[in-house]
Amino acid sequence: MAAQRVVIVGASTGLGRSLAIGLARRGTQVALLARNEELLASAAEEAGSSAFAVRCDATDPEAARAAIGEAAERLGGIDALVYAAGVGGLARIEDVDVDTWQRTFATNVIGASLVTTAALAHLQASDGIAVYLSSVSASMTLPWPGLGAYAVTKAALDKLVEVWRSEHPEVGFTRLVVGECGGGEGPAQSQFTASWDRELAGEMYPTWTARGLLTDKLMDVEHFIDGVVGVLGCGSTMSIPNVVLAPRRPI
Repeated sequence: MAAQRVVIVGASTGLGRSLAIGLARRGTQVALLARNEELLASAAEEAGSSAFAVRCDATDPEAARAAIGEAAERLGGIDALVYAAGVGGLARIEDVDVDTWQRTFATNVIGASLVTTAALAHLQASDGIAVYLSSVSASMTLPWPGLGAYAVTKAALDKLVEVWRSEHPEVGFTRLVVGECGGGEGPAQSQFTASWDRELAGEMYPTWTARGLLTDKLMDVEHFIDGVVGVLGCGSTMSIPNVVLAPRRPI
């Protein structure tokens, strides 16, 4: 049976917001979790009556536990958890400072484990699924110059998903590797580059294109949503350890 009670962490902007709205419009009950209350409220309003917002700082254990608890109570349980939160600052690896390392690990790795811990009992009760958005730069391509901290933390997330799967095989843990996708419109557009230094990005761009890391191909966000729906629609007897959703490119 398809997951009908879904919690999405990182649902205020970008792919998380696009996915939350897309699932809700397909009839799924969706709890939208994120830190930015204003953006979160607008996302829930756009998603419609089958969605609601719960403020959540995934990097805070107590806040994560409280938010997941509220979401589970209002949904009547949790069939699926989707961790879409992520940050990726742009800096040469020698320029990544301690604060950036800590913030990136806190959001991309530690937060994922904290919300999973909070949701575990609910997922066990429903034979549920947990899906984590990873990146092609962590496992399928060379790390993108300037995005080293991001790639390192996403590689750590990949291993974290394996650990959870190893210790709790009763839950379906899926690493969802995502390639380039611009997201939807407005706040649903990918915010990944929003904080980047434009001058440094301009310096990195020729290297990315020369190495074939960046092309003009992007996934349509609706196709991305359809791919996630496919994962969430699998039954409890099936395991999907890894899925890759990436733009189709000519040989």
